[in-house]
Amino acid sequence: MMFQYILRRLITSIPVLFGILLVTFALGRLIPGDPCRAILGEKATEEVCARFIQEKGLNEPILTQFGIYVSDMARGNLGESFRLGMPVTRLLIERLPTTFELSLAALLISMLFGVPLGIISAVKHNSWLDVVTMIWANIGVSMPVFWLGLMLAYVFSLLLKDTPFWLPPSGRVSPGIPDDTFYAVWGWVVPETGLWSAFLNFTGRLNILNSLLTQNWELLKDSIKHLILPALALGTIPMAIIARMSRSAMLDVLGQDYIRTARAKGLRWSSVIIKHAFRNSLLPVVTVIGLSFGGLLGGAVLTETIFGLSGVGRTLYEAITARDYGIVQAFTLAIAVVFVVVNLLVDISYAYLDPRIRLN
Repeated sequence: MMFQYILRRLITSIPVLFGILLVTFALGRLIPGDPCRAILGEKATEEVCARFIQEKGLNEPILTQFGIYVSDMARGNLGESFRLGMPVTRLLIERLPTTFELSLAALLISMLFGVPLGIISAVKHNSWLDVVTMIWANIGVSMPVFWLGLMLAYVFSLLLKDTPFWLPPSGRVSPGIPDDTFYAVWGWVVPETGLWSAFLNFTGRLNILNSLLTQNWELLKDSIKHLILPALALGTIPMAIIARMSRSAMLDVLGQDYIRTARAKGLRWSSVIIKHAFRNSLLPVVTVIGLSFGGLLGGAVLTETIFGLSGVGRTLYEAITARDYGIVQAFTLAIAVVFVVVNLLVDISYAYLDPRIRLN
């Protein structure tokens, strides 16, 4: 039953991904701007631009270009970057781990602070603690990420530079820190191409995982220090949203009859909150958490730019400004795939969180 549901969801996701790819492909070529001069510079001559457009196949009709791209993608070829002159697949494997690690750290911070604050606010409804929490949540939702990132970097990297609370303002790893991949340390031979090669190269660029597998504690400590500021800046908005959703869901559950019955039976208030109310309020919270992770992957451009991280968001922004169609299409498709997978995992989790739900 579960396998059939997953298979059906994956099949129905194919038209969605195809539609996203088609819209991205069309919009990239319809927006104003000359890809030749965006990449080669404003002083590029007409002859140079004509040769560039012909070499890249941009002189063909849009539908013909789209057909060629889909055909290449079906064979595992996502194209080549006009600006960098390298395969987009390789670029995606290099840049996605940075954004993935940053998004996971931001989501973890959002959950660790947002869910408890929402629960406490609901339990202490209409108290000063509830008011303070909701004021903070409204400020967190309204606060621009670029301003918060700059303020965090200013405080922790400049004002506190001579204290134990100093944190690095940019980069992923400090210079001189050994960051050998786990497969290199273990002596594995990595093939040049193929899915196994792509998987190893991707996981090898996840600094936290790589440091744990190689027991490189210096790399682990340094990577965490570099992640704190960008993760805080990126996770503030979803943290506030999760807190508000947790509070709303808990208030709804706390007003149910079975909660009053549990209290009338003499159960401890903490037991009622944890075992009865919290679990039954998880469905909307899990939905928000799942959607937040997909949003973090796609919305990390400002955070990565401020903190000097070469991830998907920053690369995608640079590709859009340079009309680098290959990167825009591949990276947008990768983010869309993450959204589809996260939504599928959220739907599957419903059946385990609430036994009344059955996935048919």
